[in-house]
Amino acid sequence: MGGTSLAGVSGSLPTSLEDLLADLDAEHRDLDALVATLDEAAWGRATPAAGWAVRDQVSHLAYFDDAAVSAVTDPAVFAELVAAAMAGDDPMEEHLRRGRAMTGTELLAWWRASRAALTAAINDLPGGARVPWFGPPMGALSFVSARLMETWAHGQDIADAVGARRVPTSRLRHIAHLGVRTRGFSYAVRGMEAPTTPVRVALSGPGGERWVWEDVDGSESVQGTANDFCLVVTQRRNVADTGLVVSGERATEWMSIAQAFAGPPGPGRPAGRPR
Repeated sequence: MGGTSLAGVSGSLPTSLEDLLADLDAEHRDLDALVATLDEAAWGRATPAAGWAVRDQVSHLAYFDDAAVSAVTDPAVFAELVAAAMAGDDPMEEHLRRGRAMTGTELLAWWRASRAALTAAINDLPGGARVPWFGPPMGALSFVSARLMETWAHGQDIADAVGARRVPTSRLRHIAHLGVRTRGFSYAVRGMEAPTTPVRVALSGPGGERWVWEDVDGSESVQGTANDFCLVVTQRRNVADTGLVVSGERATEWMSIAQAFAGPPGPGRPAGRPR
């Protein structure tokens, strides 16, 4: 991951940990406002993730925010969690069981406590610290960006389940940047060799901003809205169901396997969902 150049960016972009945490908090609050009004039946509504209800999406966020707190505050304890997961102790099953035993109110309280603890823990990180995770360790900025991406992506599943339409924000820039940086990871996690051919990514932000990565001439490119790109790299939409214009063999291949989140290869989403 890495080696990505950024050019043609307009507007003010947060670069400090404090600003990035403020964006994470805003993402939390937006999703909180969506789920806080749900009745108990809606917490059990199926989401586009096969077998997962709304409650499962929130318990996933709460569980991995707790795990992130351990990664920041006690790496040895976190290493035990990773070792158990590698040995076959599926953390997904654990958080699904736990969340399904709770009411919606209890589950929301769990997530609120977990994310507050995470923010406090990250605020205490020393400069230059790297945080272990279920993949390569990350710097603090990348780590927070990844938590923001997870919140946004699982929030999309919830929005789809309850029929809510979310308003895109400038926070998509963080997710898009992760999506570009994880191009190589998308291949590695599938045991494939990542191509060296650069792919130009030119996106329009929700406020009319223009965000460009790998600003080079060539036939390989991805163009469209930041929202569509983020939906694809988080595997919330099939690229065929977006307005992205993908040119070139390498760009097309990447968009078919793009994965901005850690873990084994995601199954992606079948084509055919209305935009």
